[in-house]
Amino acid sequence: MSDDRAHVQEFFTARAADWDSRFPDDGPAYAAAVAELGLRHGDRVLDAGCGTGRALPPLRAAVGPSGLVLGADLTPAMLEAAVRAGRDRHGRLLLTDVTALPLRTGVLDAVFGAGLISHLPEPAAGLRELARVVRPGGSLALFHPIGRAALAARHGRRITPDDLRAESRLRPLLAASGWRMTSYVDEDARFLVLAVRAE
Repeated sequence: MSDDRAHVQEFFTARAADWDSRFPDDGPAYAAAVAELGLRHGDRVLDAGCGTGRALPPLRAAVGPSGLVLGADLTPAMLEAAVRAGRDRHGRLLLTDVTALPLRTGVLDAVFGAGLISHLPEPAAGLRELARVVRPGGSLALFHPIGRAALAARHGRRITPDDLRAESRLRPLLAASGWRMTSYVDEDARFLVLAVRAE
């Protein structure tokens, strides 16, 4: 696992400085995905693998000043970019591995994860850890601002049936990790899976 962590940190450290400028038009897509989480004022939410913190402003708007917003990321350079962008004023940033969160069991109402699942070294274990920190009935959003086919094309690939984010693979993976999938959307303009923490 340490090799996986090092690979993820190396990948994102090299891209942190210009990450936001590479994807300047994603803001509305993030806001729309956050809106579908159904957060209420006072809720406690984690942006898991927050990167430069693009989800933090809409998360803060959703939970209001009485809510708690945390952004967790493994890569210091990404959190530094979040601070430079001023997004740290919307939530507390944590330098940590989302597969071993320094949080109490059941302390959160929701988790938002943009582009997260493909970077988890052990997806089932990572999803179980996210389930651990969310109360029963709480929610999870797995998001990407473009769909699977568009993302694969961007990288010169085609999607295959064994793609981790395919509904046929993700639904049972979530179920085995303490989540019940309630919605699956995979369109050119967005990928958004919603799930509820099992009772």
